[in-house]
Amino acid sequence: MAHLIEIKDVYKIYNPGENEVRALDGVSLTVDRGEFIAIVGQSGSGKSTLMNMLGLLDVCTSGSYMLDGVDVSTMKDDELSSIRNEEIGFIFQGFNLIPSLTAQANVELPLVYRGVKAAKRRELSTSALKRVGLEKRMNHLPNQMSGGQQQRVAIARAVAAKPPVILADEPTGNLDTSSGKEVMRILHELHEEGRTVILITHDNGIADEAERVIRIQDGKIIEDYKNEK
Repeated sequence: MAHLIEIKDVYKIYNPGENEVRALDGVSLTVDRGEFIAIVGQSGSGKSTLMNMLGLLDVCTSGSYMLDGVDVSTMKDDELSSIRNEEIGFIFQGFNLIPSLTAQANVELPLVYRGVKAAKRRELSTSALKRVGLEKRMNHLPNQMSGGQQQRVAIARAVAAKPPVILADEPTGNLDTSSGKEVMRILHELHEEGRTVILITHDNGIADEAERVIRIQDGKIIEDYKNEK
């Protein structure tokens, strides 16, 4: 079976020439369906650039990227946007919620972009918020919720449309220990249901919860190993 994700010899170069910065320096990587992977690195290691590449938020300077058998490395922005909306659910450290929208409206927003009808949007968003334990907070605004609750809204938004890939960028970074554990519990649940989970982190403790760890430094993958459970 083909890999879900396959990137080969990927470079991301800023300021080409004498003062160039190689944010990604010849990275090759495969991810199979249903894996739970942590990409680990310190600030400036290239892990966020790699996440942006995997999530189709940015394009590489050179190299190839196959997503679910489709070469996405040469696609235009509108094509990338369409695939991103169908295939990938994003969870960001900063939550990225719209302050003026309720929890339910925030969760429904990507569904609006996908053209999902109102009744179905309501059904999917309600189900997603219930699964993260926020059925009693659906009509609250972000500033009426704790950081942990806001992150759970962000998770609900990421999973409402049931995308096959979940990309989580430092999802526990702004949370207290208890809220962080709850977020990880939900990610493990999603993985057990068959989602592919890719977690970006600088925290070795968080990385230890993944099945596979990829360490990146100076734009290069320096380790790729399975965690012993």
